[in-house]
Amino acid sequence: MREERLRVEVIIGSVREGRIGPRVAEWIVDHIRARPEFDCGVIDLVDAALPMDFSSTPETEAFRRRIDRADAFVVVTAEYNHGYPAALKTAFDTLKYEWRGKPVGFVSYGGPAGGVRAVEQLRQVVAELHMVSVRQSIGFQSARKQLAAAEVDAMINDSAQRMLDQLTWWANATRTCAATSPYPG
Repeated sequence: MREERLRVEVIIGSVREGRIGPRVAEWIVDHIRARPEFDCGVIDLVDAALPMDFSSTPETEAFRRRIDRADAFVVVTAEYNHGYPAALKTAFDTLKYEWRGKPVGFVSYGGPAGGVRAVEQLRQVVAELHMVSVRQSIGFQSARKQLAAAEVDAMINDSAQRMLDQLTWWANATRTCAATSPYPG
C-alpha cells in the first residue's frame, strides 16, 4: 500500500445563486483536514464549466484528470424538488471509468428531510458508475442556521466522523486492491 495520504475531493453540487453549498463544503473540509490520513481538495461545479453535451473540452479533460487522481469523494448536495442538482448529474455523466471502484460519502441539505431524498437517488447513480457509497451520510436540517451560529448539532458532527471513518476504510481497501488488480468493470 502507498504511504501517501488518501486524496479526497469534495464536490459542491449546487450551482444556484445564493446557495449555501460552499459553506457546507467548508464545514466538511474542516473535518477532513483535521484527519492526518487525508489530503483534500474542493471541486465547485459552478467553476467546472462542464458541457451539457459531454463533449471533450479542456475543462472536461482537467476534470477527468482530477477525478482520476482521487482516492475518494465527498459530495455536498442540495435537495431541489425532492432530487439532486442537474449540475451534479452532469458531472457524474461526463466521465465513466474515472469514478469506478472509488468510495463516496454524502453531505446533504435542504427541506425538512435535510436532503436525504437527493442522497438516496444519488446512491443509485453512483452504484451504476461502480462506485462504493459509504453507509453513513450527513443530512443537515436548518443548515444555514446551524452553520451561521457555529453550533452544529453534536449528532451531525458524530455522523461526519463516522462517514470519514468508513470513507478511510473503503479508500484504503480500494487503493490496495487497485494496485494489484484493476477494477473488473
